[in-house]
Amino acid sequence: MELMFIGADHEVTGSCHYLRVGEKNILVDYGMEQGSQAFENCELPVEPALIDYVFLTHAHVDHSGMLPLLYARGFRGQIYATVATCDLCSIMLRDCAHIQMQEAEWKNRKAKRTASNAVIEPLYTMEDADGAIKRLVPCEYEREVTVCDEVKIRFTDIGHLLGSSSIEVWATEDGVTRKIVFSGDIGNYDQPLIKDPKLTEDADYVVMESTYGDRLHGNEKPDYIGELTKILKTTFDRGGNVVIPSFAVGRTQEMLYFLRRIKAERLVEGHEDFVVYVDSPLAVEATGIFQKNEFDCFDEEAMELVNKGINPIAFPGLRLAITSEESKAINFENEPKVIISASGMCEAGRIRHHLKHNLWRPECTILFVGYQAVGTLGRAIVEGAEEVKLFGEPIEIRAQIMKLAGMSGHADKNGLLNWVKGFTQKPKKVFVVHGEDSVCKLFTECLKIEHGISAYAPYSGTRFDLIDGSFLYEAEPVAVKKKAHGVSDVFARLLASGQRLIAVIHKNEGGANKDLAKFADQINSLCDKWERE
Repeated sequence: MELMFIGADHEVTGSCHYLRVGEKNILVDYGMEQGSQAFENCELPVEPALIDYVFLTHAHVDHSGMLPLLYARGFRGQIYATVATCDLCSIMLRDCAHIQMQEAEWKNRKAKRTASNAVIEPLYTMEDADGAIKRLVPCEYEREVTVCDEVKIRFTDIGHLLGSSSIEVWATEDGVTRKIVFSGDIGNYDQPLIKDPKLTEDADYVVMESTYGDRLHGNEKPDYIGELTKILKTTFDRGGNVVIPSFAVGRTQEMLYFLRRIKAERLVEGHEDFVVYVDSPLAVEATGIFQKNEFDCFDEEAMELVNKGINPIAFPGLRLAITSEESKAINFENEPKVIISASGMCEAGRIRHHLKHNLWRPECTILFVGYQAVGTLGRAIVEGAEEVKLFGEPIEIRAQIMKLAGMSGHADKNGLLNWVKGFTQKPKKVFVVHGEDSVCKLFTECLKIEHGISAYAPYSGTRFDLIDGSFLYEAEPVAVKKKAHGVSDVFARLLASGQRLIAVIHKNEGGANKDLAKFADQINSLCDKWERE
């Protein structure tokens, strides 16, 4: 029985852990890396076609975004997640595929203009996303699910996103059972709409995040309504727009929750009837999913509104932009307005068009309401860049750049400590992941020295024996290497197909001789066709 660390180790995106129980190969999350990365991630220890199950903590793409690629490379197992996570993944993975295909098309058009022969293939296609979505198995909170003879799991609301969860895994091998708890992303307390994180009673081993393990959000609950009202009034008085780069799923719905109250109480004097645009088809779909899951996932405050017949995330003056024509028309409206658009880190999507139209205007405000990863456009703007490039054009930053203080879906240091100290007995070991390098180290030392918890911050590639509690391999950090130029994405796809074929061959071991002979003849025929002198 082995636990191996693959991604989001001393980093904050690309979450992935591998669990081997007997002959079963399991992944917990398979996320996409975002922004610049400090360390290389190791490869999966088995071919994707040999992965039996994926347990998914939540739908954010840094935890789910590589599932279509897993499918493209041969995975045909089951993906277990909560009901709301399955609903969100059904739109988010398709959106990821759309972005991958759009970017590949743009790069290929650019290559034609520069006489380059390189053909860029998308990381995965819409068909791959659909294939992964069909593997989803929706699960209820707090119900034990028997995955196979060796493995049982249970999802617990962790308060980070609609449907987000920690996952309890009971793994049995050779008559020995170990319980491993994967925290997922632990939510902030007193967030709008969704419930607070729920504690877990016991575990042998814990894998927990540490995103904000070195800082506090503040002793007092932030006055989001008051701060947002001030920003809106000041900007509107100048005749400018408030542009909010926002994650389409989660943060956008929280902002709508605040804006509904501001509108209902007419708090922005002189601009009580201001218009709010949500310019993201994904955000619009996600908002519908929030409403669909309100009875299972909304907190008491939000449910009070629902029970009064009030939609917590809708109001007069809310306009939804779906088509590209509707999106383009927004910036030709002269009245001051709020524009909420994705992506939240300004790396892709329609927000970049709104930045192009508003960053250079001193009367406007760009309001950041979420974490900005190192290496992203959003991080550069927040850190004071004077000029950025958008669509190949330099844009001078004259707009006021602001952050809504304390706005975070992640627990701070105290929230993380509250969660890990919720176990009735100290786990045998706590593995600290999903935090920037320095944060992982600081939080691990905090657990060990201040709280007497056996803690360890693994690097990618670290392997641990869950039965005897010993390290099989302690990986060292490997700095990210620059990618070689001129490597064909199409050839990489061909190699991946070959790896899938090998995995399929292994899965057919023990089959009928007649079928195996036919399979071998088909492979040899294919090789004869493509073999070159």
